Amino acid sequence: MLPIDEKHESSVESRLVAGLSASDGSTRLRTALAVGADPKPSFVETLVARCAIEPDFFVRDMLTWALTRFPPELTVPRLLEELRSDCAQARSQALHTLSKIKDSATWPAITRSLLCDPDDEVARSAWRAAVVLVPKGQEKDLAETLATQLGRGDREVQLSLSRALVALGEETIGSVLQRAKASDDPIVRAHAMPTQRLLRDPDAGFELAVAEAKRIVLLGK
Repeated sequence: MLPIDEKHESSVESRLVAGLSASDGSTRLRTALAVGADPKPSFVETLVARCAIEPDFFVRDMLTWALTRFPPELTVPRLLEELRSDCAQARSQALHTLSKIKDSATWPAITRSLLCDPDDEVARSAWRAAVVLVPKGQEKDLAETLATQLGRGDREVQLSLSRALVALGEETIGSVLQRAKASDDPIVRAHAMPTQRLLRDPDAGFELAVAEAKRIVLLGK
């Protein structure tokens, strides 16, 4: 028979596990906050598994925060496993969490296949993680890979890519953008131009810049 203290702790953990899968989103949010406030190693697996299926954005963000409260040696190996998951949300959320943990040793896991993942949310998470984790001296290689995705997706996807490129700095991406602006693909050109404007003027309206770039491309000017 378990001692009283151990019984109490086991009961509390059982309630927290149940709370993370409750039907009410606010209950799940509060539970993730409680787990992060008192991080016990036994919860790492539960948190990571929940990240893959949690439908609410704010709860997912709280799950990530909770995971950052644990020692990286407990969370990072499990998150790296998720990068090989067949579930797109598992990959995306693991990348997001790794970008918050900022363990430079995880850089090799940010592969080209993730940066070019067919799922837009996975790719966006990979772009954000990459610019945080890229080692000094490898920024230009990263910029070249990111540039292959110019023209991809809707406004939100394109803005995410532009921000990732801009975060690498003008010295790194200047020549990459110049080549993209001369691309035979009008969609690539129409994305490269507002990216360059965003680089030079971070407060510029991206949507207006995209519209102007498309007009220029259509007119051939």
